[in-house]
Amino acid sequence: MATKTVWIILLCLFVVSQADQGFDVRHHLSTVTRYSVSKDVTQNLIEGSNVPSECTPIHLNLVARHGTRSPTKKRLRELENLAGRLKELVRDAEARKLPSDKIPGWLGQWKSPWEGKVKGGELIRQGEDELYQLGIRVRERFPSLFEDDYHPDVYTIRATQIPRASASAVAFGMGLFSEKGNLGPGRNRAFAVTSENRASDTKLRFFECCQNYKSYRKAKEPAVDKLKEPVLNKITASVAKRYGLNFTKQDVSSLWFLCKQEASLLNVTNQSCELFTPSEVALLEWTDDLEVFILKGYGNSLNYKMGVPLLEDVLHSMEEAIKAREEKLPPGSYEKARLRFAHAETIVPFSCLLGLFLHGSEFEKIQKEQPLELPPQPPKTRDFRGSTMAPFGGNNILVLYSCPADSSPKYFVQVLHNEHPIALPGCDGKDFCSLEDFKAKVLTPHLKHAFDNLCNANLDDPKQKPAPSKLSILLSWLYGSGQDTEL
Repeated sequence: MATKTVWIILLCLFVVSQADQGFDVRHHLSTVTRYSVSKDVTQNLIEGSNVPSECTPIHLNLVARHGTRSPTKKRLRELENLAGRLKELVRDAEARKLPSDKIPGWLGQWKSPWEGKVKGGELIRQGEDELYQLGIRVRERFPSLFEDDYHPDVYTIRATQIPRASASAVAFGMGLFSEKGNLGPGRNRAFAVTSENRASDTKLRFFECCQNYKSYRKAKEPAVDKLKEPVLNKITASVAKRYGLNFTKQDVSSLWFLCKQEASLLNVTNQSCELFTPSEVALLEWTDDLEVFILKGYGNSLNYKMGVPLLEDVLHSMEEAIKAREEKLPPGSYEKARLRFAHAETIVPFSCLLGLFLHGSEFEKIQKEQPLELPPQPPKTRDFRGSTMAPFGGNNILVLYSCPADSSPKYFVQVLHNEHPIALPGCDGKDFCSLEDFKAKVLTPHLKHAFDNLCNANLDDPKQKPAPSKLSILLSWLYGSGQDTEL
């Protein structure tokens, strides 16, 4: 009997070991995930529609996040502090005569790879390459759209004023227009990237221009921290027990941040990331996704409704392309692509406006501006993942097609997410539908909102105050106190 028990235990350990061997932490870094890791993940992707051969693309909209970047200045300081803290933990363990083989060998000697760096947040070389290669692939996929001679009014390139976004636009443009000019051995050409003042950029930095959103976010962040706290406490206790080190919740939070930076930027997965088991990584990823969902995504309708100016800009560009087509304007006299480079705070709300990563009933809810349920905690599966919705370099491409004059309807839209066809609930779960249906079912329900009314109206006015969300009511019940249910 004892022998049988031992074999069962060994078998279980083998199964767990095999499962862990197939686990790649680089797929679980939420919005810190590299584009090369995320872009071919099959979640919510579908087999592309057979676009009729007689239909031709006449215009392309791109909304992309900047590529992989270095840690920001604030985070650089956090990592510098972590180095000192880890040494302190090791000294304490040695004073307690903890067996040395229990302490990970790298811990006491670790120094931040960014030690001495005073500025951060810039696009790094991997990020440049992500956008450069994306530009080449977009041109190769839609050659007829990019056969015209370059003109800034034909190929409009816009970026936010944040340097990593404009640098991403430049990298993309170098790929898109490579071998199209006479500059240097790569036959590059100059091209224009325009930006609007960040204080008034309602198309790409609406999150910074929307006062009501900024107030909502400031009020909600403490509640999000409370939702994450039980998971962080549990993992802190587990990691501290496993290594015999007096880790605090802040230590674990900083080590998880370090894991994401090492795995994504440096391809190092055998240091800080190995402190956590796969199940702990899954939970930490969930806490990151939960924050994205509540503060940037489907957790509150204001998160994405404030992106209406961007949605209007996309629709306007399509209508202008149709007008040029109908008027038979000569090539080179009208826009064929509008290319935008921004941030996770742009791409997540825009994806929500399109209804990506939703099922039919959920899509109906957001059309009615009703809150969705929070993403379920692992081991349950979920569709909302920062790693697929908004990795570094993440993007949505909307291609407008013109079909033969005798067909009805005449114009169609195809939506690609990270270059792959994706199911649109508003288009009956397809990636390709008529422009009429796309406007009626996907765009129009959102276009009833004016940015100023959403963002600058006085929400203290009872007539304008939105109903409390299920999340607000739940948090009030769990942690609160008879205060107003809006956090």
